[in-house]
Amino acid sequence: MNGKKGSINIDIPPSSSPVTKEQNSPAISPEKYWISDVWKFVKDDTNRVTFALKVGLAVLLVSLLILFRAPYDVFGTNIIWSILTVAIMFEYTVGATFNRGFNRALGSLLAGILAIVVIQVAITAGHFAEPYVIGFSIFFIGAVTSFMKQWPSLVEYEYGFRVILFTYCLIMVSGYRVGNPIRTAMDRLYSIAIGGLVAVLVNVLIFPIWAGEQLHKELVNSFNTVADSLEECVKKYLKDDGSENLEFAKTVTDEFPDEPEFKKCKATLNTSAKLDSLANAAKWEPPHGRFRHFFYPWSEYVKVGAVLRYCAYEVMALHGCLHSEIQAPYNLRCTFQSEILDVTTQAAELLRTLGKDINLMKLNLQKSLLKKVHSSTERLQRSIDMHSYLLTSNLQLYDPPKPQNLRLSFNLKDSATLNSDTNETNAQQADQLSYHEAMRKQQIRLHSWPSREVDEFEDESVGVDLIPKMRALESTAALSLATFASLLIEFVARLDHLVDAVDMLAKMAKFKQEVIS
Repeated sequence: MNGKKGSINIDIPPSSSPVTKEQNSPAISPEKYWISDVWKFVKDDTNRVTFALKVGLAVLLVSLLILFRAPYDVFGTNIIWSILTVAIMFEYTVGATFNRGFNRALGSLLAGILAIVVIQVAITAGHFAEPYVIGFSIFFIGAVTSFMKQWPSLVEYEYGFRVILFTYCLIMVSGYRVGNPIRTAMDRLYSIAIGGLVAVLVNVLIFPIWAGEQLHKELVNSFNTVADSLEECVKKYLKDDGSENLEFAKTVTDEFPDEPEFKKCKATLNTSAKLDSLANAAKWEPPHGRFRHFFYPWSEYVKVGAVLRYCAYEVMALHGCLHSEIQAPYNLRCTFQSEILDVTTQAAELLRTLGKDINLMKLNLQKSLLKKVHSSTERLQRSIDMHSYLLTSNLQLYDPPKPQNLRLSFNLKDSATLNSDTNETNAQQADQLSYHEAMRKQQIRLHSWPSREVDEFEDESVGVDLIPKMRALESTAALSLATFASLLIEFVARLDHLVDAVDMLAKMAKFKQEVIS
């Protein structure tokens, strides 16, 4: 190599086409990535494809009114309003379409009536005052509708006020230039009615997507998600010895690839807006499917979801204990393993049973399951009371021996005896310090808090001050287990409110009653 002494010359034959790592592995084109994302998106909810196809069909049907000559001769260019109506009204669920259609119909009707009245007043006022009347009316309608849609009790009809505003303005301005404003207003109202009728018929008659059914499934899935996340968290807490704990930087970013149910439970906490939206849409739907009676209590689904989210908060708090910096020793966790597992199993079973009851629309008075959950919780509480000494530092704080008043006169034999006793006391103190040192290293080997290296204590003077520190750290680490157990007990306490909420839903929705003793 460069002819230097001691170097080794390696002759590498030239390669006409060097092979790189990228050439060995098949390159994935962006098109395949896009197709994979689209397939995953469709697989999550196949109704998305159904919705898209229905919108295309509805737009095609109203477009035929323009493509065919006869409807176009009747309505003229105003038939375009039917296409706009379909595009605006057609929503994902039937209930949302009815809600949007009601706002659209009422807003268009009121705008048309106001436009006809104002047009008559403007014509009566004369040619000179007509533009001023129209301009003032547009300003007045715009100000009133914009103010009213901010009123708290009218927020639900915000879209209707918007329809009033732009429909009124378009009718007034275009009608003024066309020369026959009343005929223009009537033609546009007819076109809006045609578009709304087509949107409703297509959405209801062709593979309807009911908001009530979506709300029902969403709530049932939330019960199963919370139950799965609870079992996943507790099992990992009792099984994990700390050897594979993630770094704190990854913990705060919620990167837990080995906890798939954690993200689902976290998503459950953000379903409040979705449940409210589905419940508001479901109120507009007629009786359908399993929901065959009028005035179905959809608002009770929202209340049950709210109570369930409070249970999910406790599960998230348990996950926080699982990934906290302060951890109890693994052998201490095993002391309460059977009781904690029993409470978790019974609570998860109760959650899944409640979700199943809602799914099957049956009212089951789960007295036996409630008794089992409460009995398991009481056993856990008794176990904590019996072993409370393990959750605090059970060793007395080290108190150095106080110097005793020695007599000034003593003989050589007494001096030798005193020296022997002193050496024995020093030996006992050294044994005690070595014991605590061994316990401290064992604690770190078990990945208990504090997660510091063993050598960090080496620079500190091993003496009287170290022993109280170690005992305090041991007590703090043990209390983390008490925190985990108390959160689990609080979760069970909230289950009572959840059972009451489900019972109220079952009664108001008239579920089929089955008593289980």
